[in-house]
Amino acid sequence: MTPRGFPAFPPGRARRPRTWWGIAWNRAWEADALDAGPLRAGRRLAAAGHVGAITVSPGRLAAAVHDGDTEQAYATRVRVTALDADDWDRLTGEVAARAGHQAALLAGQLPRDLADVAGVRLLPGLGEVTPECDCPQWDHPCRHAAALCHQVSWLLDTDPALLLLIRGRDVHTLVPDVAAAPAGDVPPPAADTTGTGTAAAEAYTRAVPALPPGPGPVLDAPTLPLLPPGPDVDVEAVRSAVAVAAGRAAALLAGR
Repeated sequence: MTPRGFPAFPPGRARRPRTWWGIAWNRAWEADALDAGPLRAGRRLAAAGHVGAITVSPGRLAAAVHDGDTEQAYATRVRVTALDADDWDRLTGEVAARAGHQAALLAGQLPRDLADVAGVRLLPGLGEVTPECDCPQWDHPCRHAAALCHQVSWLLDTDPALLLLIRGRDVHTLVPDVAAAPAGDVPPPAADTTGTGTAAAEAYTRAVPALPPGPGPVLDAPTLPLLPPGPDVDVEAVRSAVAVAAGRAAALLAGR
């Protein structure tokens, strides 16, 4: 399985996860903390943008993290216990038996009942999250590991399938036919974490399938009021489009 890399988050305001699975991730790793102080310090480091690019691979998270008041960057890793083969078999069987689970995963959602099914817990439990950092601190976790874990909750907000990778495999393990979806199916757009969004034309073509050919203009189609001429208005093109749309509407009504 290929590790996935994510660019560093820019500095901003303090941020908390919005989804139930992002919140549950934070609760899971924070449960092992010996002191709340490093957790708060790690949240501040995460918000200030002091975590570098994040690499997510099976059972491992990694990033360079610095304190902000020094140029020293620390190699920070968080190891998460991977699920064993039997656990993955049970999860795969559960998803295969329920089309709703497959649809949810492909739509970027994590069903609550899939997170804890047949004795398999996708979210790590006590002792399953092990922070490692080359900083001189003795906290468990240190603020650098806490900052990394906080930012991972932000990534999970937009892509809960990362939780599967953290636990040892990727989403194709549970939904093997994702790459072989019929051409007519329109997959959901990938989560945008860059803040650039999607071009309107591209979003429109994703969301709206092509209409079948219509009967063309009809004689009693509604007329378009006169529009003031201008460099940005093609009156004839607009009139033609309205006439065609009216013809299609009339045909649909006639077929009811």
